[in-house]
Amino acid sequence: MKNFALIGAAGYIAPRHMKAIKDTGHRLVAALDPNDSVGIIDSHFPDAEFFTEFERFDRHIDKMRRSGDDKRIDYVSICSPNYLHDSHMRFALRSGADAICEKPLVLNPWNIDGLQEIERDTGRKVNTILQLRVHPAIVALRKQVAEQKKNTKHEVDLTYITSRGHWYLQSWKGDVKKSGGIATNIGVHFFDMLHYIFGNLQANVVHANAETYAGGYLEYEHARVRWFLSVDYADVPDTQKASGQRTFRSITVDGQEIEFSGGFTDLHTRSYEGILAGQGFGLEENRTAIQTVSAIRNAPLAPLTEDYHPFLKK
Repeated sequence: MKNFALIGAAGYIAPRHMKAIKDTGHRLVAALDPNDSVGIIDSHFPDAEFFTEFERFDRHIDKMRRSGDDKRIDYVSICSPNYLHDSHMRFALRSGADAICEKPLVLNPWNIDGLQEIERDTGRKVNTILQLRVHPAIVALRKQVAEQKKNTKHEVDLTYITSRGHWYLQSWKGDVKKSGGIATNIGVHFFDMLHYIFGNLQANVVHANAETYAGGYLEYEHARVRWFLSVDYADVPDTQKASGQRTFRSITVDGQEIEFSGGFTDLHTRSYEGILAGQGFGLEENRTAIQTVSAIRNAPLAPLTEDYHPFLKK
């Protein structure tokens, strides 16, 4: 049984990590968050130590490291705000633990190089949650694309609208320096998925990049992609609004909808199973997606062409 620590226990995604740790038969022994609204821990690991100050958490982890192999932390799961991921992964590796980090791994591609150096120095490993890579529909699509002619270029439309309230822009997620902006915060998994399925990135054009939405064009070895991301409820199609939905997710390949709205419940557990079996996704697997969102964040806006995503008519 492995010992886990968790940073960011009050965050939205933390319960999925707690569940994954429990489902895989391991234990959470320490957790950190500056906010103390963490009663969810009781549903999974009520005996876990909890800290609101990093310094005390650091001291506790170091004490456990020096208390013998059965006490030391094997993995640190990181669910903190995006801009802190780099620092918290460094802390995990230097504490003698492997890291399991939520998306986005880091905000800038050069941070990956620094983490690889620390991996070499410490002999520990960074694992990342790229859960779409283990989604059955995505796995099947990747296999289908791989079996087709090498010079095939598919026409892909990616649309993801996940409505957020007024709180969103007032939180760290609304601060580009902390979240990386819309494309990084809600889109990095999709950009990784596109690279995973369709090969190396060849072109990256940005048509829109606002506080609540972004869109553009990506070209991969085997796909031309029009994409649109938004956290604005106004962008949700009327058909979804009529049925009370606040989220719209769609991927079409050559005009055919890829059904992957289901099957998300246990993807973190599947990811943990792979990591614990030594088959997790490491730093290098993240590079293309991080390069993609970093370029989107800093790119000048290109004029709209006849091929732009239809949701960009706003």
